[in-house]
Amino acid sequence: MSKTIVIGGGAAGMMAAAAASCQGHHVVLVEKNEKLGKKLFLTGKGRCNVTNAADVETLLSHVCTNAKFLYSAFYGFDNQAVMELLERAGCPLKTERGERVFPVSDHSSDVIGALAGLLRRRGVELRLHTEVKELLWGKEGEKLPESAENGQDKPAIRGVRLKDGKILEADAVIVCTGGLSYPSTGSTGDGFRFARETGHRVVPCRPSLVPLETEEAWCRELMGLSLKNVALRLVCGGRELYREQGEMLFTHFGVSGPLVLTASCYLRGGGKREASVLWLDLKPALSKEQLDKRLIRDFEEQKKKQFKNALGGLFPAKLIPVMVRLSGIPGERPVNGITRKEREDFISLIKNLPITVKGTRSYAEAIITQGGVDVRDVNPSTMESRRISGLYFAGEVLDLDAQTGGFNLQIAWSTGHLAGESSRIKK
Repeated sequence: MSKTIVIGGGAAGMMAAAAASCQGHHVVLVEKNEKLGKKLFLTGKGRCNVTNAADVETLLSHVCTNAKFLYSAFYGFDNQAVMELLERAGCPLKTERGERVFPVSDHSSDVIGALAGLLRRRGVELRLHTEVKELLWGKEGEKLPESAENGQDKPAIRGVRLKDGKILEADAVIVCTGGLSYPSTGSTGDGFRFARETGHRVVPCRPSLVPLETEEAWCRELMGLSLKNVALRLVCGGRELYREQGEMLFTHFGVSGPLVLTASCYLRGGGKREASVLWLDLKPALSKEQLDKRLIRDFEEQKKKQFKNALGGLFPAKLIPVMVRLSGIPGERPVNGITRKEREDFISLIKNLPITVKGTRSYAEAIITQGGVDVRDVNPSTMESRRISGLYFAGEVLDLDAQTGGFNLQIAWSTGHLAGESSRIKK
């Protein structure tokens, strides 16, 4: 019987194995950890945001890198198909704010258990504690093709060599090894090495959906403060790359929270190659004119109070001393002594508070990896390599990434399913 080997038992790997098992040949899922879905277990703070229930075009609009590459994968196996598969496999789902989809139980282990059960029922052979050392391809001494468009001249995959030296022969190999984020789960970049060793281009990687380190010391003073309903803009090299309203958090190293994590997707080069600034609007619901009227009214009602004691209605207590200091207005000055120019400058500060990005946190705190196997070397209609026949890539190992909200797992499900479905043996 013909054989397909899937390397990696995460979201993409389990889905690839499930889809490949329907193609009429034996499927072996190889996972170096002691169990399946180790990273999946941590997603969504342990709840597992399995996908997003929006329409496919909306899903694609939330993809940050190479969205067009995903058209075949997303339309071939969309979010509705994912939800239907999981529910049939025994994992009821629910949809929450922002169209985020979670298991009803709020336990990621139920998603993993449902998929593991599906693999058992479909006869997939599971090999845990098994690490792949290298891919085997072509004939002895055969050279890799120089072009990614060699068509029928491509060498073919032969199987894999395990770390213990054993060889597993296969007619198809699907690489679903993930990226570099959450290294404690075994994400050590093996797939990128496999890709390079087989002549594929790999786009330089960096942490993404990750907290940001900042230059300003006052951010660290605000550690633990969460701000809701604020607006954030990311400007790099003078160009605005991201703008959204929502929630953020100050930390001991800088900033985090949903707005910041999503902004990090657009921070090319980790913020080190060009000046990167986050512009924070603390009162996005008010125009400058409305905010001015609000301040005039507040100051009139508290005209005998000192400036530092007249801002309780505007900001959380922890933020007040920082805003007073940044304004340059003496905190002890009575509010009826503040000039119009000082008030206008203070309004500008509230609406455009600059935070200078120093860089990102490490892969240990990143939700995903940005970069990976260059999609120019992969056929988007099948996920098959353009350089090695019978070799497929799926999931985070590819140069694909998206915003938070279930979109990255949808990439894993869709590309994994397409790779597994396409691994049918060519006659």
